Amino acid sequence: MYVIIVYDIKVERVNKVKSFLRQHLFWIQNSVFEGELTNSEYKAVTDGLLNIIEEDEDSVIIYQLMMEESLTRNVLGVEKASVDDVIL
Repeated sequence: MYVIIVYDIKVERVNKVKSFLRQHLFWIQNSVFEGELTNSEYKAVTDGLLNIIEEDEDSVIIYQLMMEESLTRNVLGVEKASVDDVIL
């Protein structure tokens, strides 16, 4: 599945969340990651995030698409990090 993860995390946990997500997905811009995950990778990511965040203070939203082709992506302004040049 293709996922887009956006988050609003207390500043003291931002670097830990960002470092964790960089192990699994592509960093697109501040607080936004995306990429392809298997079902087991998805579970590992969600479990990992739940171990890092404080559920009563932080917010993580995960958008799931069955395949990347279902996604239309329009960037206005400067694209911070493109996934087009990444070799999978």
